[in-house]
Amino acid sequence: MGLLLALSLAACRKEEQAVVGVAHNAEKAEQQAQAAATERDRERAALAKIPLPTKSLYINVHEPSEWANPFISADADYLTLRVTMADANPSPAGVGGMLRPEAARRQELQIRPADLADALIALPPGAWRYGRVVAIAESPLADRKKRAAVRRNVEAAITKLNDLEVVVDEWPTR
Repeated sequence: MGLLLALSLAACRKEEQAVVGVAHNAEKAEQQAQAAATERDRERAALAKIPLPTKSLYINVHEPSEWANPFISADADYLTLRVTMADANPSPAGVGGMLRPEAARRQELQIRPADLADALIALPPGAWRYGRVVAIAESPLADRKKRAAVRRNVEAAITKLNDLEVVVDEWPTR
């Protein structure tokens, strides 16, 4: 009888510890969810400074080289973010020219998919000529054997961009 009582007390103690452990894990998960929501709100607020897109400005753009807003090319392991900076001399007579060609103002950055939001937030307002819209495509240079991983990166980037309230124009779906 004494042995049975000792075993039942030990079992109750283990159940109590398990319940406390589950409650602690739930509390930690709640704190992580709140931190993620706060971070997402911070990112949205930073990108909200960029005006909503004007579709009439980019509806007739059919070549990636002509796209003036951020352009994302997804590979299996990374994203390539192409940005064309605004011309430093916005006067109509001096736009571009030999001293400030568009190709010289274009930059390509390879970033991890997790760093996409921070990279977009860091862009100056002049890089968003069409408003808050980003073009995305699968990299034509990606290994054919890794096509599934490339597609997962594209879909993850689209999900993140939608979460940040950035309009996504997926290429070549036109």
